[in-house]
Amino acid sequence: MSIRNIIIEPDPILRKKSTTVETVDDSTRKLLDDMLQTMYNAPGIGLAAVQIGVLKRILVIDVSKKEEEKKPLFLINPEIKLKSKKTSLYEEGCLSLPGYFAEIERPAECIVEFIDYYGKKKELKADGLLSTCIQHEIDHLNGVLFIDYLSKLKRDMIIKKLTKQKKSLDKTVL
Repeated sequence: MSIRNIIIEPDPILRKKSTTVETVDDSTRKLLDDMLQTMYNAPGIGLAAVQIGVLKRILVIDVSKKEEEKKPLFLINPEIKLKSKKTSLYEEGCLSLPGYFAEIERPAECIVEFIDYYGKKKELKADGLLSTCIQHEIDHLNGVLFIDYLSKLKRDMIIKKLTKQKKSLDKTVL
């Protein structure tokens, strides 16, 4: 397992749609393991493959609390089959938008169909933080960021600040 670099907005790859995974093999599982280690190291509770520059419909999630046993979820080709009409509000952040948070309203529950780490088809009913996290990460697979739910003014302001941050990080220090 190795830690990968997380891509920071603005980067055009974050706006691209990820492609379906055809087979779950050792290279897919290696990617999943790397993603999980990268997410834990960041630290975060969800990571989509596109966030490390891989345009595949793969994500990892672990919403367990620090003091709890780790319960990672590996979702390959996840597809939301049902969203509740009832909504919930969570303050969301993103590893690709470090330091920025906003309250986002999403369906409170969802049912997601996916392929697991071993290539088995599964279905999961999620609510609360897990539901929010699944929807947030699937958005990534479709080129959507949580800031896209904000007003244009707020979104543009965040992107401008991140661009400035990125430029200062790209400077060579002697």
